Amino acid sequence: MKAIKTALCSFGLSGRVFHAPFLHINPSFELYAVLERTEKKANKLYPSIISYASIDDLLNDAEVELVIVNTPNYTHFEFAQKALNAGKHVLIEKPFACSVQEAETLVALSKEKNRFLTVYHNRRFDSDFKTVKKIIDKGFLGELVYANFRYERYRPVLSAKQHKEGDEKGGGIVYDLGPHIIDQALSLFGMPKELFAHLSKQREGSEVVDAFQISLFYESLTVELHGGFFNREPVPSYVLQGKKGSFIKHRGDVQETLLEKGVQPIRNGWAVESAIHAGHLHTEYSGTVINEKTPSEIGNYMEFFDQLAYAIRHQAPFNITAEDGLQSIKIIEAAYLSHEQKKVITLH
Repeated sequence: MKAIKTALCSFGLSGRVFHAPFLHINPSFELYAVLERTEKKANKLYPSIISYASIDDLLNDAEVELVIVNTPNYTHFEFAQKALNAGKHVLIEKPFACSVQEAETLVALSKEKNRFLTVYHNRRFDSDFKTVKKIIDKGFLGELVYANFRYERYRPVLSAKQHKEGDEKGGGIVYDLGPHIIDQALSLFGMPKELFAHLSKQREGSEVVDAFQISLFYESLTVELHGGFFNREPVPSYVLQGKKGSFIKHRGDVQETLLEKGVQPIRNGWAVESAIHAGHLHTEYSGTVINEKTPSEIGNYMEFFDQLAYAIRHQAPFNITAEDGLQSIKIIEAAYLSHEQKKVITLH
């Protein structure tokens, strides 16, 4: 299969840690170009990469097939729209867009141009989430009645990155960490019937929302999503309660930590989670009571890139769609509306 010539729209943390290592190693891709307006850093790690100073110059390169939009959130729509109009396939970092209107415009444009469009919901390939999904898929807990997903850190000081702390659209934790667990919930349970949210600013001097509680209501299931920056002593990131049992799991995926240290993402077993983060399963299954630690699945973001390459080259379905990105933005917009109006929002 001919390698897909791919361009990154920036070489900050996202480009350097979450994309370039996989594109470089995976033979289905060629890490071909990068947008670097000021500092030229990519060439030090990838000598053959072409560095462009403007998005227009990058998009005018006919060799570029896939563009990864990994720039600040408020630029996602503009850059993705330009790339699609230039005839490129597009992968957008989360969030997919900053509004439902923007997201719907991109979905429609990708269909009009017959170009592949998706969103980098890589956290579906975390060891934690893969383990949770396995527990649910195997029916260990019976009918689920409650789930709690959390994405929290201890970062009480404001970020030095203005696009994360300023009042530009797409700022704040709901657009930053929120898409990870929103997408995980939607991929497991689909769109909820109703939603209620409370958003807040907890850090001193914060101009953006930096904590959220979003409740998703299904027919007989409630899913609570939490995010914040005052989680010094971690609590379980996943709590599942079913009519037959419970599963509790702390966040233990090590991929981000290893990637930041420069560890290369080989295909199998490169990021094995520590046994101390194994989840606890307490249930009754096939007439037997189970009350034990459960070994975690192995996470690997390379699975995302393998599936992406196959989908592009074979015009095949990809299990993370542009519509998935749109649905996450619908949840985010509804969360802000719920907070402003202090009421439950009906989604469908």
